[in-house]
Amino acid sequence: MAVDGRNLREMLAEAKDTSELMVDLAYASLYFDDPDMADEVEELEQELSELVHAMRTLCIVAVRHAKEAEAMSAVLQVVSAVERIGNDAVDVAKIVTARLGIPRALVVDLSEAEEVAHRVEIAQGSHFANRPLGSFELPVVTGLRVMAIRRSRRWIVDPDGDEILQPNDVMFLRGSPAGIPRLRELAGAPAWVPPTVADDTGPLSDLDRAIDVLVEMKNLSEVAVGLAYSALVLRDRSLAAEVRHLEDRLDEMNHRLETWVLRAAGDGLDPAPLRGLLHLGAAAEDIGDQAQQMVWLVEGTQELHPILAMALGDTDDVVVRMPVAPGSAVADRALGELSLPIEPGFSVLAIEREGRYAYRPGHLETLRAGDGVLASGPEEGREALAELFGWRIEIDDEDGEIILEALDV
Repeated sequence: MAVDGRNLREMLAEAKDTSELMVDLAYASLYFDDPDMADEVEELEQELSELVHAMRTLCIVAVRHAKEAEAMSAVLQVVSAVERIGNDAVDVAKIVTARLGIPRALVVDLSEAEEVAHRVEIAQGSHFANRPLGSFELPVVTGLRVMAIRRSRRWIVDPDGDEILQPNDVMFLRGSPAGIPRLRELAGAPAWVPPTVADDTGPLSDLDRAIDVLVEMKNLSEVAVGLAYSALVLRDRSLAAEVRHLEDRLDEMNHRLETWVLRAAGDGLDPAPLRGLLHLGAAAEDIGDQAQQMVWLVEGTQELHPILAMALGDTDDVVVRMPVAPGSAVADRALGELSLPIEPGFSVLAIEREGRYAYRPGHLETLRAGDGVLASGPEEGREALAELFGWRIEIDDEDGEIILEALDV
């Protein structure tokens, strides 16, 4: 059964992409203090609500007997979690539209993260001008993907590869900061100077601690969602356990955040931007809660409907588990040396080593033969990633499963 030509699998994949786009745009609106972008998040919420309603209707209609009901209830639980993540994105965007404000130091910290939001205007005569977006393969070349384009007063959200870039278009992107110089070169834009605050060599204040923990909460909540989707696709209980661990950490961090913000208010600081910090903390903590709701299905005895793996594996970014082959190009090398976010455009979510996951590993983390790397990125970069790890991708003709065959190294 389908609605408007779309079946449940297609709608679930679209809902997942939409909720993630909403989170990206919400944080970008905060970073750039852009009320128009924040308004786009609220408009996307309407699209997501319509998708959720249609999916719930299809789930109910599709159940014909009791055995199907349990499997379909798992789909409904994921649908509800995706909806809540979208709602959390709206809460983040309301910090901008309601002018709650945030400390400048938080914007600076966000600009130094491993994944950042960036904005660039396309100059007349630049490489981008009057050419289709897809011809540049930006996720592979720069490690940044386009979230939206603002053309005069019109917004183009989640543009496809056929979109012709025009002079004076403003692109909003997310990804590796290492790709920003190349991006701005292609756009004909001047060099990027990241935001700064006055140097303060004094002792660490409660507000400093609150900002630091909030940046970590944002990162961990996004990792938790990425790992949760991976756990559902791969039906991996150990990965699900890591998501639960992350959710516990987010709960504890939010309690500390609330304490430090209240202490900072007691020091005579303006309480207006402190309200924004509390809203951000609550949103990040709830995103972690929704990730846990999804992996509960993997940890329990519930039957998972096959449509979940099909839909969650059929989105804009693909999630792959790639083992490190002995003698491969990545073995015994630090992540920072490999520039994976730039080419082939993948971000490492976690490294599995001896049955444990290290999530969002740093640039100094060295990959070892036998490690399992969980990464997300553009489908067109998957074969190049596999080659770096010492494998060739083959597709099984019967069931479409991906098979890794060792390269001669």
